[in-house]
Amino acid sequence: MFRHFITLQWKSFIRAAAFKSNLAFSIFMIFIGLYFCATFLMLGVGAYFIIEDLELGDPLTVVNSFMIYYLATDLIMRYMFQKMPVLNIRTLLYQPIKKNGVVKYSLWKTVASFFNIMHAFFFVPFSIVLITQGYDPIGVLGWHLGIFALFFTNNFLNVMMNNVDSIFYPLIALMLALGISQYYGWFDITAYTQPAFQALYELPWTAILPWALLISIYLAAFSYFRRHMYLDAGLATKQVEAKTEDYAWLNRFGNLGTFLKNDIRLIRRNKRSKTTVIMSVFFLFYGLFFFTQSVETLDHPTWKVFAGIFISGGFLFSFGQYVPSWDSAYYPLMMSQNIRYKEYLNSKWYLMLFATVISTILSVWYIYFGLDTYLAILVGAVYNIGINSYLVLWGGAYIKTPIDLNSNKNAFGDKQAFNAKTMLLTIPKLILPLGVYMIGHIFIGETAGYVMVALTGVLGYVFKEKVFKIIEKIYKKEKYKTLLAYSQKN
Repeated sequence: MFRHFITLQWKSFIRAAAFKSNLAFSIFMIFIGLYFCATFLMLGVGAYFIIEDLELGDPLTVVNSFMIYYLATDLIMRYMFQKMPVLNIRTLLYQPIKKNGVVKYSLWKTVASFFNIMHAFFFVPFSIVLITQGYDPIGVLGWHLGIFALFFTNNFLNVMMNNVDSIFYPLIALMLALGISQYYGWFDITAYTQPAFQALYELPWTAILPWALLISIYLAAFSYFRRHMYLDAGLATKQVEAKTEDYAWLNRFGNLGTFLKNDIRLIRRNKRSKTTVIMSVFFLFYGLFFFTQSVETLDHPTWKVFAGIFISGGFLFSFGQYVPSWDSAYYPLMMSQNIRYKEYLNSKWYLMLFATVISTILSVWYIYFGLDTYLAILVGAVYNIGINSYLVLWGGAYIKTPIDLNSNKNAFGDKQAFNAKTMLLTIPKLILPLGVYMIGHIFIGETAGYVMVALTGVLGYVFKEKVFKIIEKIYKKEKYKTLLAYSQKN
């Protein structure tokens, strides 16, 4: 039965309309995966000696101290990135296939996830190093098996809590609060969790407890999916109470206001769009990599401009690149109406403008790192409004990716977003402002570099109408290809 399911998945992959993009994206993701595996492997081999050289204490004790954060981060990353075990069960339910077999295949498929394999590249070599350094082999084996049981527990927990924001967001808030409390010395959660992880080494038999937890979570996940795997309930549309949101203050903008209302409702009501807003909030802290001098190679004025573009443009990049995909569910209906592309694109542009301004205001605390630091963010905001806002709309015409607003699947990227045209548009988005800044910085000075980048953004805003005409023509040209792409399910 498992072989039959694998065969169906393979046929689905090679017969897909976007097979070439799927293949190219898969190869690209393999290289990314190999990079992370190599990184974890080097950390696994060297972590013991790094901790020892820094004189932080016993390496195993140090690792156990931060294991609670490692596990929590793993669960959060799984929730955001890991693909769910989705089969086309609507068609399978009509076939003479046992439901137990479908559920088992779906759940066991997650066991082979990269998120499970990746950890082995750290913990296997780290465990071997511990044994070679004189640690009790039985104790190390018990600790290793117990830790991996917890990772697989995370795997099935993620399957059960997928799309349950009431668990995910409080978890993020809790871990941030615990991390801040430990940093400032208010409360140290590791003082209570470290002994539990250390017990897996000192009392190897306690590894039975994580495995008992794993089996319980697996059975709970199996029971949940088995119980909901029928058309009348598991696949039924959830009915919720309707709420009216007029946003009457936008009526003064005419058709533009109507589009803005739809976009605001879309962002407020749907899981995928809410995730995009959260992602843009995380971008506000992107500058800490560049402005705190924690990485010496990034301690250069040019990187400040680079950081400023991302800090102010988090929403612009994460939302703008998927225009018009946000409206893919009803895009055919829109195209059958008397709607002008210019008004439609203008509404998206103004939404990104407001978000960029708000991000720039919220990042005012970067003045703590110096006035020139915040100046780089202001300059990046001007460039985003005057240049990058057009480029993301332009690139959106070529990203024909229908979006499921109720799911986070592909929330951080999609194989159909991987094409030559969108890659080429990345050059003026990121490389051009750095080049402009370098010219001014080298020949005149740092301030002149900032002024030149800002003037480039202002110049782009001056030619907004002409640029929009070009983008409008591109959207019209790609209209029927986009409609075809949105109609395909695979």
